[in-house]
Amino acid sequence: MGWLITVLHLFIGATLAGIGIIAALVMGHASVPVLLGAALVGFVAAAPVSWLLARKLLRRD
Repeated sequence: MGWLITVLHLFIGATLAGIGIIAALVMGHASVPVLLGAALVGFVAAAPVSWLLARKLLRRD
């Protein structure tokens, strides 16, 4: 399951980081620390999402 979480985190993390950056830019924050913080929050938020999605994909019912 570890490889699946890693692959999912790669894509989900990039997506959520991009959403965070776009949201910060739309709100008028264009400084580097704010954009890096938004990207970091998105990347960290992707960890539990990736784990839950991998668990659902590999569940055998």
